[in-house]
Amino acid sequence: MSERSEEYDYTAEDLALLTSGAWSPDTEDHDHNNAEQRSFDNADKSVQAPENPWEEPEKAEEYAAQKTRQKPVVLLNDEDIPSVELQPGGTKAAIEAILLIAHKPVRTRELSEALLLPEDVIESALDQLYREYNGYVEQDTVHEPRGLELRRVAGGWRIYSRSDFSPWVGRFIGSKANSKLPKAVMETLAIIAYQQPVTRAYIAGVRGTNADSAVRTLLQRELIVETTPEPQTRAQQYITTELFLEKIGLDSLDELPPLAPYLPDENDLEIATENF
Repeated sequence: MSERSEEYDYTAEDLALLTSGAWSPDTEDHDHNNAEQRSFDNADKSVQAPENPWEEPEKAEEYAAQKTRQKPVVLLNDEDIPSVELQPGGTKAAIEAILLIAHKPVRTRELSEALLLPEDVIESALDQLYREYNGYVEQDTVHEPRGLELRRVAGGWRIYSRSDFSPWVGRFIGSKANSKLPKAVMETLAIIAYQQPVTRAYIAGVRGTNADSAVRTLLQRELIVETTPEPQTRAQQYITTELFLEKIGLDSLDELPPLAPYLPDENDLEIATENF
């Protein structure tokens, strides 16, 4: 019988194996993973499908559970992912791949985290894409604009079809596919955009008519959302969303044309809004 160390729980054979260099923690993990994989690979063989599931419900249930048992999922660490700069097209191509499947503008920080690259590298690649999409002249070679354009909207980046080709894109998708907002709804949206946060009473006072229907439409289109109530009256207030900025092609509300000073002040609307 092998003698065990009094201080540590291992045998002389264990010590000899360890000092020989034939064992390491990595090989143990590898052997453990292989053993676990073999257990899953052999799982289907341990339980046979019953010939008549109706007469052997317990066996049928056990067989179904065994068949639906999932193998372990091995998640890749950041260290396991190769540098995107080594792929064909590099960083620019990777950014395009992400932006093309994104449902909303993607911020530089999000691209940096996804591609495991510094933000300054991402910004440089975005600048190059912007230049390539819009066309440029290099010595005697003219690089024509492309059908896509890169826009910075709502604090992030998104790829759009170039507006120059709107007539042809419109013919492809059909002019009836784009449902435009009625004039009353557009007026309501403009009031909210310039004077936000505002209440329905304020909107009604500016337009001279009830604004409930227009506000409901804008909420359904996700162009506006409810925010904190008005402190004094506790009436619900509304503000625009990032989708609104994306739709009109602006990066922030500061880029709106300076029309707000022409809208009535809230103090001038107290009498006009009493009936709403």
